[in-house]
Amino acid sequence: MIAAPDFAVLIWCLLGMCTAGLWYLESTARYRSVNRLVRELDEILHGNTVLEISSFQEGDMEVLRDEIYKMTVRLREQAEQSLKGKKELADSLADISHQIKTPLTTLNLLTERMKNPNLNEEEQRKLLREMKQMLERIERLITVLLKLSRLDAGAVELNVQEVPLYTLVKKALAPLEIAIELRGQKLTLQGEKDTMVLADETWTVEAIGNLLKNSMEYTPNEGEIFVSWQDNPLYTSLEISDGGLGFEKEDLPHLFERFYKGKNSKGSGFGIGLALAKAIFFRENAKVKAENQKHGGGMFTVRFYKGNL
Repeated sequence: MIAAPDFAVLIWCLLGMCTAGLWYLESTARYRSVNRLVRELDEILHGNTVLEISSFQEGDMEVLRDEIYKMTVRLREQAEQSLKGKKELADSLADISHQIKTPLTTLNLLTERMKNPNLNEEEQRKLLREMKQMLERIERLITVLLKLSRLDAGAVELNVQEVPLYTLVKKALAPLEIAIELRGQKLTLQGEKDTMVLADETWTVEAIGNLLKNSMEYTPNEGEIFVSWQDNPLYTSLEISDGGLGFEKEDLPHLFERFYKGKNSKGSGFGIGLALAKAIFFRENAKVKAENQKHGGGMFTVRFYKGNL
């Protein structure tokens, strides 16, 4: 029979062994967890973008592991966004170079022709007019690009306030009225003159003008351009529709991209007017979209929201 003192010693020994065993198991599990975390971090650092973290459990290590994973995901997203931005910048520079190269090449040819001593006065004036047109084209491109870059950089302080939508439409139409008349196009406006929207008058007139110019160019002679607006408690909707053939299906997702010119592009534009319009509307908490009408023709819809989305 075991004496009481010996029994107590035995119990304490067993408790000590159990404690040591539990400590060993916990330490081993923690060591394995740390090792697993190190391996996963190593995979992430070596560019494994399809890493899947296994199910989480409660505990300090798992919380730490979870937070590190979230951090790596954010870093990965930032890296991808940075690469995307660099690609877009490279593409934009290539497009700008292409757009400027064409008029510069023309200017170079016209300059060479001006060197001909046998040109009469009328021929010289004609060449000078053509050179002036090329210079104006380059100036327009640079002006629009500067506006876009200022909007992108947040360097433009828009004076957003309540303004009659009718006033915006009429001012946007003013530079196009002669061209519309010469084409024999019919222009119809429909909407309440006292409908108010939150917008910067100067910038919004330019944005609406770009939409109207596009509609005018795609509407055939003697065709109709229809501009209407409706008000509701959430937003005011402006619709600009034309009597043309509508947008090509493959063009619709790209119409508001910079330098994009559709399959049936018309006019001598650079393909950045719609991109500028979208950038302006975005700064005003407004949205613009393009679609085809069921009965034919294209349509732009702008929603001027009455509060933050």
